[in-house]
Amino acid sequence: MTYKWQLRPEVAWTLDAGNGESFSLDEVLRLLTAIQRLGHIAGACQECDVSYRHAWGVLRKAENMFGQELLHTQRRKGSRLSQFAQQLLVANHRAETHLAPVLENVAEQVCTELDSFARHTTKRLRLHASHGFAVEELMQMAAELPESPVELRYRTAVEALAALGQNECDIAGFQVPAGHYEKPALQHYRPWLNADQHALIYLATRETGMFVQRGNPKNIRSVADLTRSGIRFVNRQAGSGTRLLLSLMLDEHAIDPKQIDGYDSSEFTHMAIAAHVASGMADVGLGVQTAAWRTGLDFLPLAQERYFFVVRRDKLELPAMQKLFKLLASEVYQAYLLQLVGYNAEGAGQVLSLPEAFALSKFSSLTTSDSLSLEG
Repeated sequence: MTYKWQLRPEVAWTLDAGNGESFSLDEVLRLLTAIQRLGHIAGACQECDVSYRHAWGVLRKAENMFGQELLHTQRRKGSRLSQFAQQLLVANHRAETHLAPVLENVAEQVCTELDSFARHTTKRLRLHASHGFAVEELMQMAAELPESPVELRYRTAVEALAALGQNECDIAGFQVPAGHYEKPALQHYRPWLNADQHALIYLATRETGMFVQRGNPKNIRSVADLTRSGIRFVNRQAGSGTRLLLSLMLDEHAIDPKQIDGYDSSEFTHMAIAAHVASGMADVGLGVQTAAWRTGLDFLPLAQERYFFVVRRDKLELPAMQKLFKLLASEVYQAYLLQLVGYNAEGAGQVLSLPEAFALSKFSSLTTSDSLSLEG
């Protein structure tokens, strides 16, 4: 028997007034989001399937509990959100993007524990990978199969590769920048890669660069500009491939990370970085072009990165692995990759050896003399 279900945790806010009264903000946030997009309450009521009277009652109660106005309404000119309401939506979006990988990890662990009582005919593969658009959609499509071949835990590239080496997972996801950053990046990952034991499954090539506000008001052009006074940066967490790329660029230009305001900050997803910049909490951050496009930010390309899954060669013929290959090659998944802004997924699912992927006669030719001094 197979359980065809999936737990989906969500972020929910409850406002506690401190006098024993509490109030769920779910409906308030839905209404404010719709009003911001449509410009009037009537349309928001229709979209949220509530009456005009009910919507005003919910909004007025929230205003009374916050002690802040949420809407500015003018006759025949519609409604617009107050600055406080706008910041409320920003805070909610930041929380959702920041907590998404954490909640999904917890949900996956709970599902795995419960699913252990089911008798699967195909053993599921354990995939550890960073949170990304192509990986996220692949897992959603896998979950919709009668029997999912894979279970996911979000980890940084370094954590995922280390877990593979310790047999804590079957597949590890990581990205490698193309061009002259490729070799030092490989040197960084070298302790966890073995040309004799491992094969690579190619997923996609993606554009990575800097997110800035529309019109680039701070005139940020390169990583050297991150050190300028008044530039607020938001970083990815230590161990992530994006943070590694930044470290390589800073090292190349002899830039001390301590000169960058925000270098020690940590966000776990590309969308969280984009949300920081879009909300005005930061002036610039690094991530994939897709996140910039989805949040209406300008994008300054810095490098192309190839994303791979690493797997032991002796697992390539497993039934679950074959199901994963079939999903990678499916028309529906290929169509999804095709519409991702900043992604090129031609050849997705191709199996390569380490020397084939990186044009090295011997992968072991990387020596310690090739390593760079990496911060973070």
